[in-house]
Amino acid sequence: KQKDTKKFIADISKGDQVVTVGGIHGKVVSVEDDLVTLDVDRGTKLMIEKSSISLDASKRMQEQK
Repeated sequence: KQKDTKKFIADISKGDQVVTVGGIHGKVVSVEDDLVTLDVDRGTKLMIEKSSISLDASKRMQEQK
């Protein structure tokens, strides 16, 4: 599971829909080193650490769509 999580975090790219461990849903706007900028609502952007993105929650969100 750790390998899957590391690969998922390393492969995050612009346009991906993700969920943070805190439950924040957003679309990746940019990726810089260990920081990811998420668009959470029409121009509202948050900068977060890549490590705070949840593989399990992001997968569940993708399955629901």
